[in-house]
Amino acid sequence: MKINEIAASMVSKGKGILAADESTGTMTKRLSGVKIESNEKNRLAFRHTLFTSKSINKYISGVILYDETIRQSKDGKTIGEILNKQNILPGIKVDKGAKKLVGSDESVTEGLDGLRERLEEYYNLGARFAKWRGVYKIGNEFPSKNCIVANAHALARYAALVQEANMTPIVEPEVLMDGSHDIHKCYDVTSKVLEETINQLRLARIDFSGMVLKPNMILNGNDSGIKNNKEQVAELTLKCIQNNLPTEIPGVAFLSGGQSEFEATEKLDQINKQNKSSFAFTYSYGRALQQSALKTWAKDLNDIETVQKVFDERSKMNSLAAKGEWSADLENAA
Repeated sequence: MKINEIAASMVSKGKGILAADESTGTMTKRLSGVKIESNEKNRLAFRHTLFTSKSINKYISGVILYDETIRQSKDGKTIGEILNKQNILPGIKVDKGAKKLVGSDESVTEGLDGLRERLEEYYNLGARFAKWRGVYKIGNEFPSKNCIVANAHALARYAALVQEANMTPIVEPEVLMDGSHDIHKCYDVTSKVLEETINQLRLARIDFSGMVLKPNMILNGNDSGIKNNKEQVAELTLKCIQNNLPTEIPGVAFLSGGQSEFEATEKLDQINKQNKSSFAFTYSYGRALQQSALKTWAKDLNDIETVQKVFDERSKMNSLAAKGEWSADLENAA
């Protein structure tokens, strides 16, 4: 498949991306939270349970994997082969995490050194798309211009290398929900971040038709004390995207950013109900797709069927939201 065909497939109607690329440290926190030991066997067991659910290929177009996972096998088949058999694209997280930006309390994502060679290896392991996350926090002095430009430049260099490797880049500039800011501050900061990200992607001569954007929704800060109104979130998120993105980009796969499963689904649905643009709007969720399944799995590691039903139902709700066909009544009936 060509990179633009991969991108279009990733955001095809009613399908989204499962972000299963938690680092070993992050996955250890998630498993510890449900009192399960974090070891390679258990991490593989949970992910394999999700990847082999009966309905995953109805709702999931691609899965972002972590380095450990893409190298693992189960019953003689690699994880890439297991996903390919279900017509699901394997992807890979390639950044090395956010590190301290010199002279600042902000961060810049690292991982460009040796990336060309790593991408060649990941392609041979079955990956057809990649992901890199830039992180921006909102504060009185944050994010600085330096932080915005440094992360946008890294995202663009990453995207260029990914397309060179005949893979599709997910470009993820995440403005964090943390803070006491209101929704309008989030809109202003996200607009600046997206504007600079697109500028850097243009300078790097990125083929916009062969990439997917993974941004945050426009939300009030977690500590603002202001409840998010779904209609306002959708209105400002759509405005921000349409004002800053070139129309050649086939679609946007939102991150959940710490929202609950219900909140992430509700907001995505409202965005699609209001959407009149050419962009496809779908999901690239981690916790907002996996949390209920993880809690169910923790009760009985051998009850695979029940865990898969919980995961499929959550995926179905987000699939409906990606088409603007979800409602709280459907959620309650599930």
